[in-house]
Amino acid sequence: MKARLEAAYAAQQNRTYYAAWPESPRAYAEDGMAQGLAAFQSLLTQNFSALSQTGSIGWVGEEVSPYMMTGLGIQYPQFTSETLIQQANDAQLVWGKTSADERAAVLLDALDRVAVKFFDIAYATMHTTGQSFMMSFQASGPHANDRALEVLSMAFHELNRFPLSVDWVKNMGKFDLQLKKNYKAVPKGIALVIGCSTFPTWNTVPGLFGSLMTGNASIVKPHPKSVLPIAMVVAEMQAALRAAGLPETVVQMGVDTLDNPITKHLAEDVSVKLIDYTGGSAFGDYIESLSGKTVFTEKAGVNSVILQGAKDPVAVFGNLAFAASLYSGQMCTAPQNVFVSADGISTAEGSLSYDDVVAGIAQAIKGLAENPKMGAGTLGAIQNDATTQRVKSVEALAGAAVVLPSMAIENAEFPDARTASPAVIAVDAADIAQWKHECFGPIVFVVKTTSAEHSLALAKECATNLGAITCSCYSTDEDFMNRVEDEMNAAFTPVSFNFGGAAFVNQHAAFSDFHVTGGNPSGNASFTDAQYVNRRFVWVGNRRMA
Repeated sequence: MKARLEAAYAAQQNRTYYAAWPESPRAYAEDGMAQGLAAFQSLLTQNFSALSQTGSIGWVGEEVSPYMMTGLGIQYPQFTSETLIQQANDAQLVWGKTSADERAAVLLDALDRVAVKFFDIAYATMHTTGQSFMMSFQASGPHANDRALEVLSMAFHELNRFPLSVDWVKNMGKFDLQLKKNYKAVPKGIALVIGCSTFPTWNTVPGLFGSLMTGNASIVKPHPKSVLPIAMVVAEMQAALRAAGLPETVVQMGVDTLDNPITKHLAEDVSVKLIDYTGGSAFGDYIESLSGKTVFTEKAGVNSVILQGAKDPVAVFGNLAFAASLYSGQMCTAPQNVFVSADGISTAEGSLSYDDVVAGIAQAIKGLAENPKMGAGTLGAIQNDATTQRVKSVEALAGAAVVLPSMAIENAEFPDARTASPAVIAVDAADIAQWKHECFGPIVFVVKTTSAEHSLALAKECATNLGAITCSCYSTDEDFMNRVEDEMNAAFTPVSFNFGGAAFVNQHAAFSDFHVTGGNPSGNASFTDAQYVNRRFVWVGNRRMA
């Protein structure tokens, strides 16, 4: 056990490539896809009975597949917030006293059990979020497990930072003062993890495993439209707890509906001391406003691209097109605003005008979307119809500025899939009503600025005031890139320079890349740094006369 944790922690310290679980489906069982699909299909129109929780008051479920556009018909046990809190408090009495070694062993076992279900979870993710199968497999499977292990190993290390006990001696001249001291990492209390609809496992497991490893019994409150993937994970975690002879209610699921939510009831309960949240800024601001809670948030942001120059503009346009099209822009790391000077950009073959840049980006997106081999698989499907309506509203407001309208993309396997390619809109920097706010989904604004320096200033302003999780910069000027790095880092925003080939700004690697910095309005926490786990427990020291 400790060898696995030490290897994971060493990867964090070195920031090198490390993957505890291969990301390719080919590395797993040859019949994994068929078995996973069969397992997913067997759950449709059934009660989900794999959770080990008692006290249910009924069954609820309202998930709809963005590919089939039909309800999944899966019902989950429903619990009152009072029942969830009471059972968590009871479990906390045991879990809080469980040693760090035993907690780590149980949670590692849980991850191994989840790995057996990667294909099942992939289909569940696909048909609740609209991600493609490959993204669903990677994001909800090995990548999510890696992020969970990353937090788990960091927490294990922090819990073992100090000795559990020590014989303390101070020479007082004619005698020694001798004390016996012990040190305890005391968990803060019940933890609540509020999931999102687009990445129901990848965004949930870091906080969940961080709280559990540090001794806090946890309640998972998934988004009502994306329950199944994380329900499968929680079921395996409860199985690991059961096998270890520990209360299965150390981790619970609290499923609700859009019309009758229980999130605020849980969040405001005095027993809940920790809250992890992923979602929109309005509710995130509410979570951050709660007193007596330690909260970790990932909220909305406006991610920028500063396009100053490129040796190979066609390659740059292709990279931006993929980054904007991946999962139809429904990623918190997707680029939204591409800032380009009115004078255009410099290239190895001369300059390109602003209009040429806009046309190049639009053509690259159109070519990808209409590619029969890449389009449907890259774009996936739209999770929520509100995203589709947002694209239409933005296009209507932009009018003639729409260079490339969003298009429905044909999916041969799922002809009823709800799809939309990115709309490309050319807009002047002065027209802030259009671009200077988050437009979640497949929308790209190419913002005309007065200069590259103006582009940098606007990108920094957006990150400072609106939040940003990522920033891209394309440039052939080393001095300019250094300024971009300094200015954007001052707004606590990381920068990806001149990405091309298989490198895309959307993707953050576990054990190496910090996800969100916690320094701007896009969120107040980062996984995984030491604060992400240390704020979940408190060191307390006791002294006795020897």
